[in-house]
Amino acid sequence: MEKIKSEFINYIKWDKELSSNTIESYKRDLNKFIKYLDENNINIALEEISQTNIISYMFYLEIQGKAPSTISRNLASIRSFYQYLLNEGLIKKDPTLNLKSPKNKKRSPGILTSNEINMLLDQPDTTNLKGVRDKAMLELLYAAGLKVSELLSLDLEDIDLNLGIVISSKNLLNERVIPIGKTAIKSIKLYLDEYRNKFVKEAKDNSIFLNYQGKKLTRQGFWKIIKYYKEKACIEKKITPRTLRHSFAVHLIDNGADLKSVQAMLGHADISSTQIYMQEDKKRLNEVYNNAHPRA
Repeated sequence: MEKIKSEFINYIKWDKELSSNTIESYKRDLNKFIKYLDENNINIALEEISQTNIISYMFYLEIQGKAPSTISRNLASIRSFYQYLLNEGLIKKDPTLNLKSPKNKKRSPGILTSNEINMLLDQPDTTNLKGVRDKAMLELLYAAGLKVSELLSLDLEDIDLNLGIVISSKNLLNERVIPIGKTAIKSIKLYLDEYRNKFVKEAKDNSIFLNYQGKKLTRQGFWKIIKYYKEKACIEKKITPRTLRHSFAVHLIDNGADLKSVQAMLGHADISSTQIYMQEDKKRLNEVYNNAHPRA
């Protein structure tokens, strides 16, 4: 058994030229599988293992509280091993054939309440250069549900304040036009009309949001901005740029927006990606019911 495993490790190291981290992962997963077999008195050669044995091992990992991603990785390691054995003619049938990895459960995204959004967006000091820029960015991120990469890549031609729209992508296949409200328009207009030119170092630069060096803001730079205003607002929840995107979606649904419209604004190809936001809405409804109904 050890000899076969060693030959497999040499194969993925020298023939497949996998990274050292991947090789260690394969070794670790196979060792755990072998240990499981030993502890459960499954005293047969690895090449004689059945599909039932592998399914039992996956179930064992689940009982141990392992995440679906961990179980999937273990199955992938075992599958690679048995594909090697099959290709080498050491077995006649692959016991991992047709075995499906467990699906990762979609987690309900973290969101802010409307009050927390107001607290966060009210923090920038709009009497100075940085505060006006930061206010415009935060308002736009929440108003349009943009990804941070989309926000930071916006150019002047991507926004029309008269029409109240922002175009989120340079890729025509993925381009989407998103309406933005009057609060965001007001903040963005102030920044563009009176403050953006103070950041500009090169006249030909059309980027909307710039740093003090006249360059596009980085993701890391924007994360620091979010963290700064979170702490200033004394909000205890973890807040990332995606938190505002999630909050945008949930607040729209809370106020009666249909799922298809939210899907279009977020740019989700599959509506199942948008349906995750319904979970948060249902959870809050349950909380309201349990707190308010006399016989709940």
